[in-house]
Amino acid sequence: MKSLKIGNVRLKNRLFLSPMVDVTDLPYRIICRKAGAGMAYTEMLYIDAILHDNPRTVGLMKVNRGEKVGLQITGNSEEEFDKFVASKKWKKFALIDLNCGCPSMRITGNQAGSYLLQNPDKIARMIGILKKTGKPISVKIRLGFKENNVLEVAKIIEKAGASALTVHARLATHGRDVPADWKWIKKVKESVNMIVIGNGDVFTGKDAERMMKETNCDAVMVARGAIGDPYVFERILYYFKTGKEKEFDIKKNLKAFYEYLTLEKKHYGNKVDIGRVKYAGGKFLRGFQGAAEKRAEFMMLRDVEEMKRFVQKQL
Repeated sequence: MKSLKIGNVRLKNRLFLSPMVDVTDLPYRIICRKAGAGMAYTEMLYIDAILHDNPRTVGLMKVNRGEKVGLQITGNSEEEFDKFVASKKWKKFALIDLNCGCPSMRITGNQAGSYLLQNPDKIARMIGILKKTGKPISVKIRLGFKENNVLEVAKIIEKAGASALTVHARLATHGRDVPADWKWIKKVKESVNMIVIGNGDVFTGKDAERMMKETNCDAVMVARGAIGDPYVFERILYYFKTGKEKEFDIKKNLKAFYEYLTLEKKHYGNKVDIGRVKYAGGKFLRGFQGAAEKRAEFMMLRDVEEMKRFVQKQL
């Protein structure tokens, strides 16, 4: 798989780990990058929380020295975006991603995330403000808030000067039970002259290849398919190289789980978010007989050290 350049940021391949709330903290990004992801982001962070140094948000902005990582933000106040640029809190990140796709009521209720798709001109103004950082700016969108206006939004985002656009091929009102409509990724790619990253329903190497062939998108973003399965990136890369799917390796995945827990303790110490670890961690326990019972047992554990001992017993 060829490399990709977004602005002045060169990536080793075209596989992206999606920014995901309660998943893509520093430890999770590390194991996914090790498994082959070419690019990763922080989880979506609300710009007001960044400006006020919310302790949880500060923790989620941790990066490894030399890590090429995108900072994903959302918000509704252009004044706060101006303050964010002046704050220089973005300096350690390779690029900045504006989230205009989150469907959560908690976010759209504050007129942020996918709510912004109803006001493309505001998105353009936000991009203009963020470009003052000198960093490449990418934008993540859905097909629309309640109605599909993705082509209009994409053209406005391009005109505003964004370097890349991620299209999650669902409306904000669509749940996971609604299949991602990839034909709109193709239509966006045909309507703009910028990097387009496809997102939605990619779980295998064949899925990734099919998305790129059917839509002509420049890169593929993996979301749910990477939760509890960081080696999905290795398997996708193997497929692109050989044309064959590599089998899911239960033991290798459990070793990645153990590494994830070790990194959580290393980077967050006594401030590890156990709820977050249980959410992502439970997804690692799959693919073997009795996995459901083990997940239930795992959810009863109280701290990272107990969790590490538990995983060791499964190896």
